[in-house]
Amino acid sequence: MFNFGKKKNQPAIVKELAKQVRLLEKRLKETTDDLASLKQVQERAISKVGLLRFNPFGEIGGDQSFSVALLDNEDSGIVITSHYGKDMQRVYAKSITKGKSEHALSKEEEKVILEAKKLNNSLQ
Repeated sequence: MFNFGKKKNQPAIVKELAKQVRLLEKRLKETTDDLASLKQVQERAISKVGLLRFNPFGEIGGDQSFSVALLDNEDSGIVITSHYGKDMQRVYAKSITKGKSEHALSKEEEKVILEAKKLNNSLQ
């Protein structure tokens, strides 16, 4: 056993050490609970982003249109596409669930979703 000095102080020291151990156990449980809560929130946070600029009108204009995918760890989220033209601008938003949409996706939207997934995989 450890030599804590005078024998008459040993019970007080043991009590203090036990108190410190209980305090550390309590802090460890709080930290573990906080970490579990943060992991749960992080699962639904946007962690994958893809962006693509393009020209949907061929020779006319430049790459003023875009698609952006904002996905969570389960490949769910949203894809937003803006078609910009001289006389009009259209914006589309489509929900994404596990990498798929209920709505038809354009080739640009499919590409930007794949980009978001690929970028995230390269970071892991």
